[in-house]
Amino acid sequence: MTQGMRKGLTSYGDPDFSLFLRKAFVKAMGLSDDALNRPLVGIANTFSDYNACHGNVPKLVEAIKRGVMLAGGLPMEFPTISIHESFAHPTSMFLRNLMAMDTEEMIRAQPMDSVVLIGGCDKTIPAQMMAAASADVPTILIPVGPMLVGNYQGEQLGACTDCRRLWSDFRGGRIGAGEIEAINERLAPTAGTCMVMGTASTMACLVEAMGLALPGSASIPATHADRLRCAEATGKEAVALATAQAPCATALMTPASFRNAMVVLQALGGSTNGLIHLTAAAGRCGIKLDLAEFDRLGREVPVLVDLKPSGDHYMEHFHWAGAMPRLLRELGDFLDLDAPTVTGGTLRDYADGAEMVKGQTVIRPRSAPISPRGSMAVLHGNLAPRGAIIKQSAASAALMTHTGRAVVFESVEDLTLRIDDPALDVTAADVLVLRNAGPIGAPGMPEAGYLPIPRKLATQGVKDMVRISDARMSGTAFGTIVLHITPEAAAGGPLALVRNGDSISLDVPNGRIELLVEPAVLDRRRADLATTPASGPAPAPERGYAALFHRSVLQADEGCDFDFLVPGHESRT
Repeated sequence: MTQGMRKGLTSYGDPDFSLFLRKAFVKAMGLSDDALNRPLVGIANTFSDYNACHGNVPKLVEAIKRGVMLAGGLPMEFPTISIHESFAHPTSMFLRNLMAMDTEEMIRAQPMDSVVLIGGCDKTIPAQMMAAASADVPTILIPVGPMLVGNYQGEQLGACTDCRRLWSDFRGGRIGAGEIEAINERLAPTAGTCMVMGTASTMACLVEAMGLALPGSASIPATHADRLRCAEATGKEAVALATAQAPCATALMTPASFRNAMVVLQALGGSTNGLIHLTAAAGRCGIKLDLAEFDRLGREVPVLVDLKPSGDHYMEHFHWAGAMPRLLRELGDFLDLDAPTVTGGTLRDYADGAEMVKGQTVIRPRSAPISPRGSMAVLHGNLAPRGAIIKQSAASAALMTHTGRAVVFESVEDLTLRIDDPALDVTAADVLVLRNAGPIGAPGMPEAGYLPIPRKLATQGVKDMVRISDARMSGTAFGTIVLHITPEAAAGGPLALVRNGDSISLDVPNGRIELLVEPAVLDRRRADLATTPASGPAPAPERGYAALFHRSVLQADEGCDFDFLVPGHESRT
Protein backbone atom coordinates (compact mmCIF):
# COMPACT_ATOMS: atom_id res chain seq x y z
CA MET A 1 0.00 0.00 0.00
CA THR A 2 1.31 3.44 -0.94
CA GLN A 3 2.17 5.53 2.11
CA GLY A 4 3.69 8.83 3.13
CA MET A 5 4.81 11.33 0.51
CA ARG A 6 4.10 8.87 -2.32
CA LYS A 7 0.40 8.78 -1.47
CA GLY A 8 -1.96 10.48 -3.93
CA LEU A 9 0.68 12.01 -6.17
CA THR A 10 -0.36 14.90 -8.41
CA SER A 11 -0.45 13.67 -11.99
CA TYR A 12 2.09 15.11 -14.42
CA GLY A 13 2.56 11.91 -16.42
CA ASP A 14 5.78 11.08 -14.53
CA PRO A 15 5.32 9.75 -10.95
CA ASP A 16 8.99 10.20 -10.06
CA PHE A 17 8.84 13.85 -11.11
CA SER A 18 5.61 14.26 -9.11
CA LEU A 19 7.38 13.03 -5.97
CA PHE A 20 10.47 15.14 -6.75
CA LEU A 21 8.35 18.28 -7.10
CA ARG A 22 6.28 17.56 -3.99
CA LYS A 23 9.39 17.07 -1.88
CA ALA A 24 11.00 20.22 -3.27
CA PHE A 25 8.08 22.37 -2.11
CA VAL A 26 7.60 20.69 1.26
CA LYS A 27 11.32 21.12 1.94
CA ALA A 28 10.73 24.85 1.61
CA MET A 29 9.23 24.54 5.10
CA GLY A 30 12.57 23.33 6.44
CA LEU A 31 11.71 19.64 6.65
CA SER A 32 14.43 17.00 6.29
CA ASP A 33 14.34 13.69 4.45
CA ASP A 34 14.24 11.99 7.85
CA ALA A 35 11.06 13.88 8.75
CA LEU A 36 9.48 13.21 5.35
CA ASN A 37 10.10 9.47 5.67
CA ARG A 38 7.99 9.27 8.85
CA PRO A 39 4.30 8.29 8.91
CA LEU A 40 2.27 11.34 7.90
CA VAL A 41 -0.55 12.33 10.25
CA GLY A 42 -3.00 14.95 9.01
CA ILE A 43 -4.58 17.24 11.62
CA ALA A 44 -7.75 19.06 10.58
CA ASN A 45 -7.69 22.51 12.19
CA THR A 46 -11.22 23.85 12.74
CA PHE A 47 -10.23 27.04 14.55
CA SER A 48 -12.12 30.18 13.56
CA ASP A 49 -12.62 33.58 15.13
CA TYR A 50 -16.31 33.01 14.39
CA ASN A 51 -16.34 29.83 16.49
CA ALA A 52 -15.83 30.58 20.17
CA CYS A 53 -16.52 26.94 21.03
CA HIS A 54 -13.27 26.06 19.23
CA GLY A 55 -11.19 28.70 21.00
CA ASN A 56 -8.86 26.03 22.42
CA VAL A 57 -8.13 24.38 19.04
CA PRO A 58 -4.67 25.99 18.59
CA LYS A 59 -3.53 24.49 21.90
CA LEU A 60 -5.06 21.14 20.98
CA VAL A 61 -3.22 21.16 17.65
CA GLU A 62 0.03 21.88 19.46
CA ALA A 63 -0.57 18.95 21.85
CA ILE A 64 -1.59 16.60 19.03
CA LYS A 65 1.57 17.50 17.12
CA ARG A 66 3.63 16.79 20.23
CA GLY A 67 2.01 13.37 20.54
CA VAL A 68 2.61 12.59 16.87
CA MET A 69 6.29 13.52 17.08
CA LEU A 70 6.82 11.65 20.35
CA ALA A 71 5.51 8.54 18.59
CA GLY A 72 7.79 9.03 15.58
CA GLY A 73 5.35 10.55 13.09
CA LEU A 74 5.24 13.79 11.13
CA PRO A 75 2.20 15.98 11.89
CA MET A 76 0.73 17.92 8.96
CA GLU A 77 -1.86 20.51 9.96
CA PHE A 78 -4.46 21.68 7.44
CA PRO A 79 -7.59 23.88 7.68
CA THR A 80 -11.19 22.98 6.97
CA ILE A 81 -14.51 24.75 7.24
CA SER A 82 -15.54 25.51 10.82
CA ILE A 83 -19.21 26.02 11.75
CA HIS A 84 -20.61 27.73 14.82
CA GLU A 85 -24.31 27.34 15.54
CA SER A 86 -24.97 31.00 16.37
CA PHE A 87 -22.91 32.48 13.53
CA ALA A 88 -24.11 30.35 10.60
CA HIS A 89 -26.74 31.79 8.25
CA PRO A 90 -29.31 30.55 7.53
CA THR A 91 -28.46 27.67 9.86
CA SER A 92 -25.46 25.51 10.67
CA MET A 93 -27.31 22.46 9.32
CA PHE A 94 -27.33 24.11 5.89
CA LEU A 95 -23.51 24.03 5.98
CA ARG A 96 -22.94 20.61 7.56
CA ASN A 97 -22.83 18.79 4.23
CA LEU A 98 -20.49 21.43 2.79
CA MET A 99 -18.09 20.89 5.70
CA ALA A 100 -18.35 17.13 5.20
CA MET A 101 -17.48 17.51 1.52
CA ASP A 102 -14.61 19.89 2.28
CA THR A 103 -13.15 17.60 4.94
CA GLU A 104 -13.50 14.48 2.80
CA GLU A 105 -11.83 16.07 -0.21
CA MET A 106 -8.95 17.52 1.83
CA ILE A 107 -8.30 14.08 3.33
CA ARG A 108 -8.34 12.56 -0.15
CA ALA A 109 -6.33 15.32 -1.83
CA GLN A 110 -3.38 15.48 0.56
CA PRO A 111 -1.01 12.68 1.53
CA MET A 112 -1.73 11.38 5.03
CA ASP A 113 -1.46 7.91 6.51
CA SER A 114 -3.98 8.77 9.22
CA VAL A 115 -5.93 11.83 10.24
CA VAL A 116 -6.96 13.53 13.47
CA LEU A 117 -10.26 15.42 13.27
CA ILE A 118 -10.88 18.12 15.88
CA GLY A 119 -14.59 18.82 16.27
CA GLY A 120 -16.99 20.35 18.72
CA CYS A 121 -19.70 22.86 17.92
CA ASP A 122 -22.84 21.14 16.88
CA LYS A 123 -22.39 20.21 13.20
CA THR A 124 -18.59 19.81 13.08
CA ILE A 125 -18.31 16.31 14.54
CA PRO A 126 -21.23 15.05 12.40
CA ALA A 127 -19.60 16.50 9.27
CA GLN A 128 -16.31 14.86 10.21
CA MET A 129 -17.98 11.48 10.82
CA MET A 130 -19.56 11.67 7.37
CA ALA A 131 -16.24 12.68 5.80
CA ALA A 132 -14.35 9.93 7.63
CA ALA A 133 -16.80 7.30 6.40
CA SER A 134 -16.45 8.45 2.78
CA ALA A 135 -12.69 9.08 2.72
CA ASP A 136 -12.11 5.88 4.74
CA VAL A 137 -8.58 6.38 5.99
CA PRO A 138 -7.49 5.56 9.55
CA THR A 139 -9.19 8.30 11.58
CA ILE A 140 -9.38 9.39 15.20
CA LEU A 141 -11.58 12.20 16.48
CA ILE A 142 -11.03 14.48 19.43
CA PRO A 143 -13.73 16.84 20.69
CA VAL A 144 -12.77 20.32 21.86
CA GLY A 145 -14.56 19.63 25.16
CA PRO A 146 -17.33 21.40 27.06
CA MET A 147 -16.96 24.83 28.63
CA LEU A 148 -17.15 25.31 32.40
CA VAL A 149 -20.35 26.44 34.09
CA GLY A 150 -21.11 30.07 34.81
CA ASN A 151 -22.61 31.50 37.97
CA TYR A 152 -25.15 34.23 38.68
CA GLN A 153 -26.60 35.10 42.06
CA GLY A 154 -25.46 31.79 43.51
CA GLU A 155 -26.99 29.71 40.71
CA GLN A 156 -24.95 27.63 38.28
CA LEU A 157 -25.75 28.54 34.68
CA GLY A 158 -24.91 26.99 31.35
CA ALA A 159 -25.30 27.55 27.65
CA CYS A 160 -27.78 27.01 26.36
CA THR A 161 -30.57 25.32 28.31
CA ASP A 162 -30.40 28.12 30.85
CA CYS A 163 -30.20 30.63 27.98
CA ARG A 164 -33.62 29.48 26.83
CA ARG A 165 -35.15 29.19 30.30
CA LEU A 166 -34.05 32.66 31.37
CA TRP A 167 -34.93 34.24 28.03
CA SER A 168 -38.42 32.79 28.45
CA ASP A 169 -38.55 34.43 31.89
CA PHE A 170 -37.49 37.72 30.30
CA ARG A 171 -40.17 37.39 27.59
CA GLY A 172 -42.72 36.68 30.28
CA GLY A 173 -41.73 39.76 32.28
CA ARG A 174 -40.39 37.77 35.23
CA ILE A 175 -36.90 39.28 34.98
CA GLY A 176 -35.85 42.69 33.72
CA ALA A 177 -33.58 44.05 30.99
CA GLY A 178 -30.66 44.78 33.34
CA GLU A 179 -30.72 41.30 34.81
CA ILE A 180 -30.87 39.54 31.44
CA GLU A 181 -27.82 41.57 30.32
CA ALA A 182 -25.88 40.49 33.39
CA ILE A 183 -26.91 36.88 32.82
CA ASN A 184 -25.80 37.16 29.19
CA GLU A 185 -22.22 37.69 30.36
CA ARG A 186 -22.26 34.63 32.65
CA LEU A 187 -23.79 31.94 30.43
CA ALA A 188 -20.70 31.03 28.37
CA PRO A 189 -17.65 31.82 30.53
CA THR A 190 -14.92 29.83 28.73
CA ALA A 191 -14.00 28.30 25.41
CA GLY A 192 -15.64 24.99 24.67
CA THR A 193 -19.02 23.65 23.64
CA CYS A 194 -22.30 23.98 25.54
CA MET A 195 -21.91 22.31 28.91
CA VAL A 196 -25.35 20.70 28.88
CA MET A 197 -26.37 17.57 26.94
CA GLY A 198 -26.94 19.54 23.76
CA THR A 199 -25.96 18.39 20.29
CA ALA A 200 -22.23 19.07 20.73
CA SER A 201 -21.98 17.06 23.96
CA THR A 202 -24.23 14.35 22.53
CA MET A 203 -22.10 13.88 19.42
CA ALA A 204 -18.87 13.90 21.43
CA CYS A 205 -20.29 11.11 23.60
CA LEU A 206 -21.52 9.15 20.58
CA VAL A 207 -18.17 9.11 18.78
CA GLU A 208 -16.58 7.85 21.98
CA ALA A 209 -19.27 5.16 22.29
CA MET A 210 -18.56 4.15 18.67
CA GLY A 211 -14.86 3.75 19.42
CA LEU A 212 -13.83 6.63 17.15
CA ALA A 213 -12.25 8.62 19.98
CA LEU A 214 -10.23 7.81 23.09
CA PRO A 215 -12.04 6.87 26.32
CA GLY A 216 -12.96 9.91 28.39
CA SER A 217 -12.37 12.31 25.53
CA ALA A 218 -16.01 13.42 25.23
CA SER A 219 -16.30 15.13 28.59
CA ILE A 220 -12.95 16.56 29.71
CA PRO A 221 -13.55 20.32 30.14
CA ALA A 222 -12.10 22.39 27.32
CA THR A 223 -9.95 24.45 29.68
CA HIS A 224 -8.40 21.61 31.68
CA ALA A 225 -4.87 20.26 31.36
CA ASP A 226 -6.35 16.78 30.92
CA ARG A 227 -7.83 17.97 27.61
CA LEU A 228 -4.29 18.71 26.35
CA ARG A 229 -3.00 15.37 27.62
CA CYS A 230 -5.87 13.69 25.78
CA ALA A 231 -4.87 15.56 22.62
CA GLU A 232 -1.27 14.37 23.01
CA ALA A 233 -2.48 10.78 23.49
CA THR A 234 -4.69 11.17 20.41
CA GLY A 235 -1.63 12.21 18.38
CA LYS A 236 0.25 9.13 19.57
CA GLU A 237 -2.67 6.89 18.69
CA ALA A 238 -2.84 8.46 15.24
CA VAL A 239 0.74 7.34 14.58
CA ALA A 240 -0.17 3.78 15.60
CA LEU A 241 -3.06 3.95 13.13
CA ALA A 242 -0.79 5.32 10.41
CA THR A 243 1.80 2.62 10.97
CA ALA A 244 -0.73 -0.22 10.93
CA GLN A 245 -2.89 1.39 8.22
CA ALA A 246 -5.86 0.08 10.20
CA PRO A 247 -8.52 0.25 11.30
CA CYS A 248 -10.04 2.58 8.71
CA ALA A 249 -13.13 4.52 9.73
CA THR A 250 -15.65 2.13 8.18
CA ALA A 251 -14.15 -0.79 10.10
CA LEU A 252 -15.36 0.96 13.27
CA MET A 253 -18.61 2.39 11.87
CA THR A 254 -20.45 -0.93 11.81
CA PRO A 255 -24.11 -1.83 12.37
CA ALA A 256 -23.16 -2.86 15.92
CA SER A 257 -21.45 0.45 16.68
CA PHE A 258 -24.37 2.46 15.30
CA ARG A 259 -26.75 0.43 17.45
CA ASN A 260 -24.49 1.13 20.44
CA ALA A 261 -24.70 4.82 19.58
CA MET A 262 -28.51 4.66 19.51
CA VAL A 263 -28.54 3.01 22.95
CA VAL A 264 -26.24 5.69 24.35
CA LEU A 265 -28.28 8.46 22.71
CA GLN A 266 -31.36 7.22 24.57
CA ALA A 267 -29.51 6.82 27.88
CA LEU A 268 -27.87 10.25 27.75
CA GLY A 269 -31.08 12.24 27.39
CA GLY A 270 -29.30 13.27 24.20
CA SER A 271 -30.11 15.73 21.46
CA THR A 272 -32.76 14.95 18.85
CA ASN A 273 -30.21 16.17 16.30
CA GLY A 274 -28.07 13.17 17.20
CA LEU A 275 -30.45 10.85 15.37
CA ILE A 276 -30.25 12.85 12.13
CA HIS A 277 -26.45 12.94 12.30
CA LEU A 278 -26.12 9.22 13.08
CA THR A 279 -28.46 8.49 10.17
CA ALA A 280 -26.31 10.58 7.83
CA ALA A 281 -23.05 8.95 8.95
CA ALA A 282 -24.58 5.49 8.70
CA GLY A 283 -25.85 6.28 5.21
CA ARG A 284 -22.30 7.04 4.11
CA CYS A 285 -21.42 3.48 5.20
CA GLY A 286 -24.36 1.95 3.36
CA ILE A 287 -26.18 1.31 6.65
CA LYS A 288 -29.80 2.33 7.16
CA LEU A 289 -30.81 3.12 10.73
CA ASP A 290 -34.16 1.65 11.71
CA LEU A 291 -36.50 4.17 13.38
CA ALA A 292 -38.60 1.31 14.74
CA GLU A 293 -35.55 -0.14 16.48
CA PHE A 294 -34.62 3.29 17.84
CA ASP A 295 -38.14 3.66 19.26
CA ARG A 296 -37.98 0.17 20.74
CA LEU A 297 -34.68 1.02 22.42
CA GLY A 298 -36.31 4.13 23.83
CA ARG A 299 -38.91 1.91 25.51
CA GLU A 300 -36.23 -0.37 27.00
CA VAL A 301 -33.19 1.84 27.71
CA PRO A 302 -33.65 4.27 30.62
CA VAL A 303 -32.19 7.77 30.87
CA LEU A 304 -29.26 7.35 33.26
CA VAL A 305 -27.47 10.71 32.96
CA ASP A 306 -28.70 13.57 35.15
CA LEU A 307 -27.79 16.47 32.87
CA LYS A 308 -29.78 19.40 31.57
CA PRO A 309 -32.13 19.61 29.75
CA SER A 310 -33.38 16.20 30.97
CA GLY A 311 -31.87 16.57 34.45
CA ASP A 312 -30.06 19.05 36.68
CA HIS A 313 -26.29 18.87 36.11
CA TYR A 314 -23.62 19.85 33.56
CA MET A 315 -20.90 18.14 31.55
CA GLU A 316 -18.09 18.79 34.01
CA HIS A 317 -20.15 16.97 36.67
CA PHE A 318 -20.66 14.09 34.23
CA HIS A 319 -16.92 13.97 33.65
CA TRP A 320 -15.96 13.82 37.31
CA ALA A 321 -18.64 11.17 37.90
CA GLY A 322 -16.80 8.75 35.60
CA ALA A 323 -17.94 10.02 32.19
CA MET A 324 -18.66 7.79 29.22
CA PRO A 325 -16.71 4.72 30.46
CA ARG A 326 -18.89 4.67 33.60
CA LEU A 327 -22.07 5.06 31.52
CA LEU A 328 -20.97 2.21 29.23
CA ARG A 329 -20.40 0.06 32.30
CA GLU A 330 -23.87 0.86 33.65
CA LEU A 331 -25.51 0.10 30.30
CA GLY A 332 -23.81 -3.29 30.20
CA ASP A 333 -25.77 -5.83 28.18
CA PHE A 334 -27.72 -3.17 26.30
CA LEU A 335 -24.49 -2.73 24.32
CA ASP A 336 -22.29 -4.84 22.08
CA LEU A 337 -19.13 -4.43 24.14
CA ASP A 338 -17.14 -6.48 21.62
CA ALA A 339 -17.39 -3.67 19.06
CA PRO A 340 -13.88 -2.59 17.95
CA THR A 341 -12.35 0.77 18.84
CA VAL A 342 -9.67 3.04 17.45
CA THR A 343 -7.23 1.80 20.10
CA GLY A 344 -7.25 -1.70 18.60
CA GLY A 345 -9.23 -3.16 21.50
CA THR A 346 -12.97 -3.30 22.15
CA LEU A 347 -15.57 -1.13 23.80
CA ARG A 348 -15.36 -3.46 26.77
CA ASP A 349 -11.90 -2.04 27.45
CA TYR A 350 -13.43 1.45 27.74
CA ALA A 351 -16.09 0.21 30.18
CA ASP A 352 -13.63 -1.88 32.22
CA GLY A 353 -11.41 1.18 32.65
CA ALA A 354 -14.18 3.27 34.20
CA GLU A 355 -13.43 5.20 37.36
CA MET A 356 -15.93 4.11 40.02
CA VAL A 357 -16.59 7.40 41.83
CA LYS A 358 -18.13 6.83 45.25
CA GLY A 359 -21.34 8.65 46.02
CA GLN A 360 -21.81 10.26 42.64
CA THR A 361 -25.42 10.62 41.46
CA VAL A 362 -24.94 12.11 37.99
CA ILE A 363 -24.64 8.70 36.26
CA ARG A 364 -27.42 6.60 37.69
CA PRO A 365 -27.56 2.81 38.02
CA ARG A 366 -30.24 1.08 35.98
CA SER A 367 -32.12 0.45 39.23
CA ALA A 368 -32.56 4.21 39.83
CA PRO A 369 -32.85 5.95 36.45
CA ILE A 370 -33.74 9.57 35.73
CA SER A 371 -36.51 8.19 33.54
CA PRO A 372 -37.53 4.57 32.94
CA ARG A 373 -37.79 5.33 29.23
CA GLY A 374 -35.14 6.71 26.93
CA SER A 375 -34.60 10.23 25.75
CA MET A 376 -36.68 10.04 22.57
CA ALA A 377 -39.76 8.47 21.08
CA VAL A 378 -40.63 8.04 17.43
CA LEU A 379 -44.11 9.07 16.30
CA HIS A 380 -46.09 8.05 13.22
CA GLY A 381 -49.52 8.92 11.95
CA ASN A 382 -51.23 10.75 9.12
CA LEU A 383 -49.18 13.88 9.94
CA ALA A 384 -45.86 11.99 9.83
CA PRO A 385 -46.03 9.02 7.45
CA ARG A 386 -42.25 8.55 7.60
CA GLY A 387 -41.89 9.50 11.23
CA ALA A 388 -41.31 12.32 13.68
CA ILE A 389 -39.36 12.64 16.93
CA ILE A 390 -40.16 13.94 20.40
CA LYS A 391 -37.63 14.33 23.21
CA GLN A 392 -39.86 12.81 25.86
CA SER A 393 -37.26 13.15 28.62
CA ALA A 394 -37.46 16.95 28.35
CA ALA A 395 -41.23 17.21 27.79
CA SER A 396 -44.12 17.92 30.17
CA ALA A 397 -45.74 14.73 31.45
CA ALA A 398 -49.18 16.36 31.40
CA LEU A 399 -48.93 17.03 27.66
CA MET A 400 -47.72 13.64 26.48
CA THR A 401 -51.30 12.76 25.61
CA HIS A 402 -53.06 15.85 24.31
CA THR A 403 -55.58 17.00 21.73
CA GLY A 404 -55.71 20.65 20.77
CA ARG A 405 -56.63 23.19 18.14
CA ALA A 406 -53.99 23.98 15.50
CA VAL A 407 -52.53 27.49 15.32
CA VAL A 408 -50.58 27.47 12.06
CA PHE A 409 -47.51 29.46 11.00
CA GLU A 410 -46.55 29.19 7.33
CA SER A 411 -42.83 29.80 7.80
CA VAL A 412 -40.18 30.95 10.25
CA GLU A 413 -40.74 34.50 9.01
CA ASP A 414 -44.49 34.22 9.61
CA LEU A 415 -43.80 32.89 13.11
CA THR A 416 -41.47 35.80 13.84
CA LEU A 417 -44.03 38.37 12.70
CA ARG A 418 -47.11 36.96 14.47
CA ILE A 419 -46.12 34.95 17.55
CA ASP A 420 -46.25 37.98 19.87
CA ASP A 421 -49.20 39.72 18.22
CA PRO A 422 -51.71 40.48 21.01
CA ALA A 423 -54.49 39.68 18.53
CA LEU A 424 -53.21 36.14 17.88
CA ASP A 425 -56.03 33.69 18.55
CA VAL A 426 -54.27 31.23 20.83
CA THR A 427 -54.69 29.52 24.19
CA ALA A 428 -52.41 27.32 26.26
CA ALA A 429 -54.41 24.25 25.17
CA ASP A 430 -53.73 24.86 21.47
CA VAL A 431 -51.08 23.17 19.33
CA LEU A 432 -48.59 25.53 17.67
CA VAL A 433 -47.76 24.34 14.14
CA LEU A 434 -44.76 25.54 12.13
CA ARG A 435 -44.29 24.32 8.57
CA ASN A 436 -41.96 25.00 5.65
CA ALA A 437 -39.04 24.87 8.09
CA GLY A 438 -37.59 21.57 6.89
CA PRO A 439 -34.48 20.78 4.82
CA ILE A 440 -35.93 22.20 1.58
CA GLY A 441 -38.54 24.63 2.86
CA ALA A 442 -36.47 26.87 5.11
CA PRO A 443 -33.88 25.97 3.67
CA GLY A 444 -31.53 23.98 5.89
CA MET A 445 -33.94 22.74 8.59
CA PRO A 446 -33.17 25.41 11.21
CA GLU A 447 -33.52 24.93 14.96
CA ALA A 448 -36.85 26.75 14.83
CA GLY A 449 -38.83 23.84 16.27
CA TYR A 450 -38.50 25.37 19.73
CA LEU A 451 -41.37 27.74 18.97
CA PRO A 452 -41.52 30.45 21.63
CA ILE A 453 -44.56 30.59 23.86
CA PRO A 454 -46.69 33.50 22.58
CA ARG A 455 -45.87 36.52 24.70
CA LYS A 456 -49.42 37.03 25.92
CA LEU A 457 -49.40 33.46 27.26
CA ALA A 458 -45.86 33.73 28.64
CA THR A 459 -46.89 36.73 30.73
CA GLN A 460 -49.69 34.58 32.17
CA GLY A 461 -47.10 32.04 33.34
CA VAL A 462 -47.48 29.47 30.54
CA LYS A 463 -44.14 27.66 30.15
CA ASP A 464 -44.97 24.78 27.79
CA MET A 465 -47.37 23.94 24.99
CA VAL A 466 -47.50 21.22 22.37
CA ARG A 467 -45.53 22.42 19.37
CA ILE A 468 -45.01 20.55 16.11
CA SER A 469 -42.92 21.27 13.01
CA ASP A 470 -40.77 19.91 10.21
CA ALA A 471 -37.83 21.79 11.77
CA ARG A 472 -35.18 20.75 14.30
CA MET A 473 -34.49 22.14 17.75
CA SER A 474 -31.32 22.59 19.75
CA GLY A 475 -30.34 19.70 21.96
CA THR A 476 -30.21 22.23 24.77
CA ALA A 477 -33.94 22.98 24.41
CA PHE A 478 -36.86 21.48 26.29
CA GLY A 479 -40.63 21.24 26.07
CA THR A 480 -43.35 19.09 24.50
CA ILE A 481 -42.11 19.54 20.97
CA VAL A 482 -42.62 17.25 17.98
CA LEU A 483 -39.83 17.59 15.42
CA HIS A 484 -38.56 16.29 12.07
CA ILE A 485 -42.05 15.63 10.69
CA THR A 486 -41.32 13.70 7.51
CA PRO A 487 -41.94 14.31 4.70
CA GLU A 488 -41.70 18.07 5.28
CA ALA A 489 -44.43 20.41 4.06
CA ALA A 490 -42.30 21.79 1.21
CA ALA A 491 -41.80 18.26 -0.12
CA GLY A 492 -45.54 17.58 -0.21
CA GLY A 493 -45.87 16.22 3.31
CA PRO A 494 -49.26 16.30 5.07
CA LEU A 495 -48.13 19.10 7.38
CA ALA A 496 -48.94 21.35 4.41
CA LEU A 497 -52.60 20.38 4.72
CA VAL A 498 -53.16 21.59 8.30
CA ARG A 499 -55.50 24.57 8.72
CA ASN A 500 -56.10 26.87 11.68
CA GLY A 501 -58.66 25.30 13.98
CA ASP A 502 -58.01 21.68 12.96
CA SER A 503 -57.75 19.24 15.85
CA ILE A 504 -54.38 17.52 16.33
CA SER A 505 -53.87 14.54 18.63
CA LEU A 506 -50.53 13.74 20.26
CA ASP A 507 -50.24 10.31 21.91
CA VAL A 508 -46.61 9.71 22.88
CA PRO A 509 -47.21 6.47 24.84
CA ASN A 510 -48.67 4.92 21.68
CA GLY A 511 -46.30 6.67 19.27
CA ARG A 512 -48.96 8.60 17.34
CA ILE A 513 -49.37 12.09 15.89
CA GLU A 514 -52.66 12.54 14.03
CA LEU A 515 -54.52 15.29 12.21
CA LEU A 516 -58.18 14.70 13.10
CA VAL A 517 -59.64 15.65 9.74
CA GLU A 518 -61.64 13.43 7.40
CA PRO A 519 -59.57 11.87 4.58
CA ALA A 520 -61.93 13.31 1.94
CA VAL A 521 -61.28 16.82 3.26
CA LEU A 522 -57.54 16.23 3.17
CA ASP A 523 -57.80 14.99 -0.41
CA ARG A 524 -59.57 18.23 -1.42
CA ARG A 525 -56.90 20.30 0.32
CA ARG A 526 -54.16 18.33 -1.41
CA ALA A 527 -55.78 18.96 -4.80
CA ASP A 528 -56.08 22.67 -4.00
CA LEU A 529 -52.38 22.80 -3.09
CA ALA A 530 -51.45 21.21 -6.42
CA THR A 531 -53.12 24.08 -8.28
CA THR A 532 -52.36 26.89 -5.81
CA PRO A 533 -49.08 26.20 -3.98
CA ALA A 534 -48.69 27.67 -0.51
CA SER A 535 -46.59 30.79 -0.13
CA GLY A 536 -44.55 29.46 2.77
CA PRO A 537 -41.58 27.61 1.24
CA ALA A 538 -38.51 29.58 0.24
CA PRO A 539 -38.13 29.93 -3.54
CA ALA A 540 -35.74 27.52 -5.23
CA PRO A 541 -32.30 29.16 -5.48
CA GLU A 542 -30.73 29.40 -8.91
CA ARG A 543 -26.99 29.23 -8.24
CA GLY A 544 -24.18 28.10 -6.01
CA TYR A 545 -24.23 25.82 -3.01
CA ALA A 546 -27.81 26.85 -2.18
CA ALA A 547 -29.02 25.47 -5.52
CA LEU A 548 -27.06 22.25 -4.97
CA PHE A 549 -28.55 21.93 -1.49
CA HIS A 550 -32.10 22.47 -2.74
CA ARG A 551 -31.74 19.90 -5.53
CA SER A 552 -29.96 17.24 -3.51
CA VAL A 553 -30.85 17.30 0.20
CA LEU A 554 -32.65 14.27 1.60
CA GLN A 555 -35.35 14.25 4.28
CA ALA A 556 -34.75 13.93 8.03
CA ASP A 557 -35.32 10.17 8.09
CA GLU A 558 -32.38 9.83 5.69
CA GLY A 559 -30.09 12.16 7.62
CA CYS A 560 -30.48 15.28 5.42
CA ASP A 561 -27.35 14.26 3.50
CA PHE A 562 -27.03 14.90 -0.23
CA ASP A 563 -28.44 12.10 -2.35
CA PHE A 564 -25.33 11.86 -4.54
CA LEU A 565 -23.09 11.28 -1.50
CA VAL A 566 -25.01 8.26 -0.18
CA PRO A 567 -23.94 4.92 -1.69
CA GLY A 568 -26.75 3.31 -3.65
CA HIS A 569 -29.05 6.32 -3.42
CA GLU A 570 -30.58 7.60 -6.64
CA SER A 571 -29.71 11.24 -7.29
CA ARG A 572 -32.46 13.71 -8.17
CA THR A 573 -30.07 15.88 -10.19
